[in-house]
Amino acid sequence: MKKITTIKDMKAVVRELKSGGKTIGFVPTMGYLHGGHLSLVRKSIQNADATVVSIFVNPAQFGPQEDFKEYPRDFNRDMELLKKEGVDYVFFPDSVEMYPQGYKTYVQVQDLEEKLCGHSRPGHFKGVCTIVLKLFNIIDPDVAFFGQKDAQQAVILRKMVEDLDLDVIIKVLPIIRDEDGLALSSRNEYLNSREREAALTLHRSLQEAKKMIEAGERRAGNIIKRIEEMMRQEPLARIDYIEIVDLDELKPVERIEDETLLALAVFVDKTRIIDNMMVEINEEGVRFKE
Repeated sequence: MKKITTIKDMKAVVRELKSGGKTIGFVPTMGYLHGGHLSLVRKSIQNADATVVSIFVNPAQFGPQEDFKEYPRDFNRDMELLKKEGVDYVFFPDSVEMYPQGYKTYVQVQDLEEKLCGHSRPGHFKGVCTIVLKLFNIIDPDVAFFGQKDAQQAVILRKMVEDLDLDVIIKVLPIIRDEDGLALSSRNEYLNSREREAALTLHRSLQEAKKMIEAGERRAGNIIKRIEEMMRQEPLARIDYIEIVDLDELKPVERIEDETLLALAVFVDKTRIIDNMMVEINEEGVRFKE
């Protein structure tokens, strides 16, 4: 496994791989890796000749009052994990490398970035799209792997790829959860034992919604109301949003039909946690991705 810290060197490696007819799988991360990241890495290794993992805590996607400085980092631990998985290259640039003095160019997917998480994190997806597009341009992957936990991000990035005619396939893989059901996240590190217990309300509420849908409930308002009731029973939880939306425009729906996304964001004390469940309804029945 080779660590690369400059854009110039990363591009040189990519040129060599491409000239040899190698396919490149790419997993962008902000480090402090967990089982969710590693599931993406394993899928990349299975599907591409060479796998590149980037580790970059992107300042452009953090708001002024957010946790950029506190965001957990442990590069040596990350490198050991990636080495064990058999990753070929780790791209580890610093902020000056990615955003040199005088940097002025940003990428936005209008409308989609203002919904769901965009309400409470203005500018977040502009930062995400900018860094992902830069990484795509540097690494030139054939396929890039993302997790469903960041479902809105996946919808936005797919739209960016479509609109800008990028030659990369976006693969979105299932949420990886701990045994207690909590979706894996680097920010789970912030939670103490009591807060973690409170955070489990997100998964329990999704399970309740699943039961309602399996029992025939299709009215989005009724499902949202039930989730709100469950959340309000947890003193440490403060709702950011609970929405059921379509998967194209992320617009709220009145009824669950075809493919829909049930997404929620909740503050547990100071830590903001997201989770979601996709529901597909067709002539064969109901299918869930959670």
